[in-house]
Amino acid sequence: MPDIDPVFFAIPVFMIAIGSEAFVLHRERFAAAVGYRLADTFASLSMGIGFLAINAVFKLALIPAYYLVYEYRLFDIPEVWWAWLLLVILQDFCFYWAHRSHHHVRFLWAAHVNHHSSEHYNLSTALRQSWTEHITAAPFYAPLVLLGFDPITLLLVELFNLFYQFGVHTEAVRSLGPLEKVFNTPSHHRVHHGSNPQYIDKNHAGMFIIWDRIFGTFVPEKEPVRYGLTQNIQTFNPVRIAFHEWASMLRDAHKARSLREAFGYIFAPPGWQPSHPRNQHDASQAEGTLPEGSTP
Repeated sequence: MPDIDPVFFAIPVFMIAIGSEAFVLHRERFAAAVGYRLADTFASLSMGIGFLAINAVFKLALIPAYYLVYEYRLFDIPEVWWAWLLLVILQDFCFYWAHRSHHHVRFLWAAHVNHHSSEHYNLSTALRQSWTEHITAAPFYAPLVLLGFDPITLLLVELFNLFYQFGVHTEAVRSLGPLEKVFNTPSHHRVHHGSNPQYIDKNHAGMFIIWDRIFGTFVPEKEPVRYGLTQNIQTFNPVRIAFHEWASMLRDAHKARSLREAFGYIFAPPGWQPSHPRNQHDASQAEGTLPEGSTP
């Protein structure tokens, strides 16, 4: 594995793309919620820098762990073109389920919520990456290593998926025509970032929207998207953005009156309350719903 994360080499491309998009949005006089706000953009870039630093350290443990799993692989998959293509598809399938799970289990949501915390939607929002999702998402990809894909190859495909997703965080592209049927596009991902009731917990795809179509989580973009959380956190502090829901979850678990309540606050969907012990995910609009005490 290279000493320098390949993402570092993409930073100039990211910056040029962000600058170009900001120019286009300003020229077209897009709505303020769509365009750029300096404090919000700085928060997203700060989150991105933190992501790179933490990811570099995390890989020191992840790569050996993956190779330990690789020792027990079921098949010896060769490094040929069809294996790479198959891995791109399977890794995106695993991403779909990892992403969907991070919207439906609160301690996973605590790791993921910061990516949804911006009330703006632009290419800088793509860089508002989690500082803890490295840990919570890694088990979802371990089966690919067990299947027989080399861990380094898997990490490279994950980067490819990440780069692809950078491009869907924009309002400057309205539709990609027939490609909308198969691929995740800016239109589809705008829906995913919406706090509109009909958009909550939809369109979890990374590259291929077909997973959402197959598993019933697809919704097309129709009415204008309202970005952010259902209860926005009102801060641009990257540390608070990264950890506010972890802190809220632990506060809720600490005040729990029983082990069952504590379990619910941690493992139930976001928005769960002990007065309604059943799954409240749909009723509470858990995409972005921060339980009592979650707003820092």
